[in-house]
Amino acid sequence: MARVLVTGAAGFLGSHLCELLTDRGHSVIGMDNLLTGDIRNVERLSGRDYVFVKHDVTNYIHVDGPLDRIYHFASPASPIDYLKLPIQTLKVGSLGTHNALGLAKAKGARILIASTSEVYGDPLVHPQREDYWGNVNCVGPRGVYDEAKRFAEAMVMAYHRYHGVQTRIVRIFNTYGPRMRVEDGRAIPAFLSQALKNEDVTVFGDGSQTRSLCYVSDLIEGITRLMESDEVNPVNVGNPVEMTIRQLAETIISITGSSSRIVTRPLPMDDPKVRQPDITRARAILGWEPKVALREGLEPTIAYFRERLGI
Repeated sequence: MARVLVTGAAGFLGSHLCELLTDRGHSVIGMDNLLTGDIRNVERLSGRDYVFVKHDVTNYIHVDGPLDRIYHFASPASPIDYLKLPIQTLKVGSLGTHNALGLAKAKGARILIASTSEVYGDPLVHPQREDYWGNVNCVGPRGVYDEAKRFAEAMVMAYHRYHGVQTRIVRIFNTYGPRMRVEDGRAIPAFLSQALKNEDVTVFGDGSQTRSLCYVSDLIEGITRLMESDEVNPVNVGNPVEMTIRQLAETIISITGSSSRIVTRPLPMDDPKVRQPDITRARAILGWEPKVALREGLEPTIAYFRERLGI
């Protein structure tokens, strides 16, 4: 069994990753500065082989003893966060990634970084393959996240090529499930919060922009498979089933039995018009593809949001 460090451990994805790793018998150190993470997400790990360390990874990272694996997930990840925290987002993608890679080099550990479909920007190629270089506005408001992740990928490959560090890069597409923050700002948390309170459901633009939604358990399984694979180049992990934002809003209103109506607002600057992963590489290399259908995954997600909202 491995000794593993997870940065961003108290976040939505990080907490699910910590849970799966401890389920499999690994010894896990969770690290988070709780800027956007929630300590309640990892309180359930009490009694397992798990230790939480509150630390900002943009500062030097020290871990006593050996490390076998590092999952670098620390970063604001929703537009509402990285528009409010632009400097912190850039710093964790650059300084935080540099520190995590330095730790991996010092410990002889394998490191996987959580990159994002946002490296493709507002894509001109559809669906998005890993060999597509993207269409990113580096000086736009979303550039702080997009370019932080693109820089992180470049630094990972530099450490791999120059220092021989064992590195992995996962490009994560839209993911949902329990432990998303109610005020997250992304489509599913926003639509669920509004629909469960019978408020107007806000769709940006005309709702024709598309997203591909992967349930969290599927995503985490794909990520752990990538870590244990021999693949160094980036791999898309996400659900290739594409739907429009309006269809998603209508589905959530229907499932929740809400009386909400859909209202529209102007589309934010540089908001991607399409988003769909080509997962050919994940299927071939990892033997992975998502299994949880949207309606199946929405059931526990809705139950979680009902509990958090007290409804």
